[in-house]
Amino acid sequence: MILVNLEDGVCRSCGGQLAVVGANDCSIEVECQNEECSDCYPLEPDALNDGGIDYWPRAMAEFGEEGFE
Repeated sequence: MILVNLEDGVCRSCGGQLAVVGANDCSIEVECQNEECSDCYPLEPDALNDGGIDYWPRAMAEFGEEGFE
């Protein structure tokens, strides 16, 4: 799990902290860490305020294709 800095992005449903929980060659999957929300959804690799150069490469290294549902 890779926690997303709150300055880079928050849950679109509740504004809670996100964690990257999966990745593939065209998207990353994020999950809200707020237990009352727990929304999970895919994002484009550059959807967070990192320009696609921090979270997506780290997620691909950690999860690869197997980590994405």
